[in-house]
Amino acid sequence: MDVKYDFGTQNGRPIVYVRPVKVDDLPEEVRAQLEGVQTLYAVHSNEGERLALVRDRKLAFFLARQNDMEPVTVH
Repeated sequence: MDVKYDFGTQNGRPIVYVRPVKVDDLPEEVRAQLEGVQTLYAVHSNEGERLALVRDRKLAFFLARQNDMEPVTVH
């Protein structure tokens, strides 16, 4: 089976990927603003560009949908 499939859109909307990010993996200037927070959620384009960091998964999905994007979870 050698069929190419374009994963770029879903229902006419661009797909974005939501994944957890440990605060310890972020730059110091970002960590300084997040006292007591262990994990944030990143929204990434299909090219891997980080579009947003938010406090929880539900907010990440809401943000994506409000901007006409189709969010999917990445582990």
